[in-house]
Amino acid sequence: METAQTSGKTPANPASQGEASHTVSNRLPALMLGALGVVYGDIGTSPLYTMREVFAEAHLPLNETTVLGVLSLVTWTLMIVVTVKYVMVVMRADNKGEGGVLALGTLAQRGLASPRGQRAVIGLAILGMALFFGDSLITPAISVLSAVEGLKVATPVFEPYVVPITLLVLAVLFVFQRQGTGKVGILFGPIMLLWFATLAGLGIVQIVRWPDVLRALDPEYAILLWIAHPLATFVGLGAVVLAVTGAEALYADMGHFGRRPIRLVWLYFVLPALVLNYYGQGALLLHEPEARESPFYHLAPDWLLYPLVILATMATVIASQAVISGAFSLTRQAVQLGYLPRREIRHTSVHEIGQVYIPRNNWLLLVGVMFLVLAFQSSSNLAAAYGVSVTGAMVIDAILIAFVARRLWHWNPWLLIPALSAFLVIDLALFGSTLLKVPQGGWFPLVVAVVVFLIMTTWRKGRTILAERLYQDSLPMEMFLERIRPESPMRVAGTAVFMTGNPDVVPHVLLHNIKHNKVLHERVIILTVIVDDVPWVYEDRAIHVEKLGKGFFRVILHYGYMEQPHVPQALERCRRYGLHTDMMDTSFFLGRETLIPSRRTGLPTWREPLFILMSKTALSATEFFCIPPGRVVELGTQVEI
Repeated sequence: METAQTSGKTPANPASQGEASHTVSNRLPALMLGALGVVYGDIGTSPLYTMREVFAEAHLPLNETTVLGVLSLVTWTLMIVVTVKYVMVVMRADNKGEGGVLALGTLAQRGLASPRGQRAVIGLAILGMALFFGDSLITPAISVLSAVEGLKVATPVFEPYVVPITLLVLAVLFVFQRQGTGKVGILFGPIMLLWFATLAGLGIVQIVRWPDVLRALDPEYAILLWIAHPLATFVGLGAVVLAVTGAEALYADMGHFGRRPIRLVWLYFVLPALVLNYYGQGALLLHEPEARESPFYHLAPDWLLYPLVILATMATVIASQAVISGAFSLTRQAVQLGYLPRREIRHTSVHEIGQVYIPRNNWLLLVGVMFLVLAFQSSSNLAAAYGVSVTGAMVIDAILIAFVARRLWHWNPWLLIPALSAFLVIDLALFGSTLLKVPQGGWFPLVVAVVVFLIMTTWRKGRTILAERLYQDSLPMEMFLERIRPESPMRVAGTAVFMTGNPDVVPHVLLHNIKHNKVLHERVIILTVIVDDVPWVYEDRAIHVEKLGKGFFRVILHYGYMEQPHVPQALERCRRYGLHTDMMDTSFFLGRETLIPSRRTGLPTWREPLFILMSKTALSATEFFCIPPGRVVELGTQVEI
């Protein structure tokens, strides 16, 4: 089923739906320009190194069979993986307009009745997120390095300065993150427009000189390459995949721009520009084999080389920015859904909720990217590490979309099995070829993915066990209210808010308060914050207020995983439901658990210290829920984990 493109909230009536459609149409050019600047940065900078690495990794000779075969492989990989799989199929799977592996996992989980199946699907989604984090480290390093290396083509004098210049550009990029992408976002679209126009122009010049290269549009040349060089072609697939890195960004950024603008930009501008440039490089290699060291930069005449290096550097910085912003957004979603500890999240735009800055992630990414540049020294060496995480994520997407297509879209099995089997076979072939890179550096993104996966699953499992420990002997709220008498315990003026994960039982903090202070406030709010598996929550179901009697209220707040919980604002909105609070007369009682390792059944022994460490580094509930610090009372308790 198609949903609204620009928002998670569907228009309430046909008239408003027509107005929304008209608004989207009016904004289509701006949305397309924005999508061009943000979504296509990664895949748009792939021509810098793809053709070079295919021939370098596979050790293929330069002749008509190999050049036309490689071009055919690149062309049809772009067509099948990006155009058919992601643009035509995967982008149909949106969660109220939002995309990404988390949205895909959520949709796939809804179609399953078995708890075991649901856990397996969520495990795949977590693994997909973990693989993305590995990709977010390599993309800035290889992109900026490959652009700056153009200086070596101009003159060997610059060779010793390539790595220092790259480190400087990356340092400025990460330091600037705190300002937010909105400050330079207006420049992204026009720069990438110029970049793709340049890609197309450079390619057309060579194609006009040697139009015979267009024969590679025939997939027969890819088949002939497989027949002539089967082993080398399989090895070369590990570099061909560089042409489609960034394909998942089309789906992940769907919520920012909508399905239609992203599709139109790809089909009518980005795809033609990429194909033209690759064919221009192929024509050059056919007739000037000495250009194989850097076929992209050899497309340009000498007078254009330095401006092209500057433009390529700007394009790769934009590509890196998109990946970094995606890592921030994904981290934010993971925190909201309980897969990572709470951490400081700063909003850098008053208009776009998706624009966030996470200081801890930013500096960890900077350290990781700097390490990669210093360790690998060149984009060719980094290419050996690139692709493993991307193709792994593509395999996961193919598996998850199969569940969605069958369970939610009700595709006919006779259509579903051959179509998705074809996607899976291609993705597995690409993944298998990139696994050959593991000894040369492909281990790095896999190690990052494994570490992130262990961290996320440990936190999720640990929080589940902690909740069981906290609530296993809890007193039901109804039973507690029956024991409340007018004279005992003593009631004092004001409002007390007790936050709890289970609104049906008495919070431990409330019992501790009665035990130590011997009083109850005249108005008591049992508050629970629930993050639903949708990006946005409708206004009419965001707040639930229930009057329990004897001055007690149960308040349940619902947020989407793209929203920032703000408890004081939510309590103000409770006035429409008959619950009036004065923030200056309200106290928030929060629990702070001190975790102690134990031999009880629960987390494995080796995971207990990791979970305890993550708990200590988690942002306090006061900051995360935007509660005024001066109104907070914390009561501690020890819990065996």
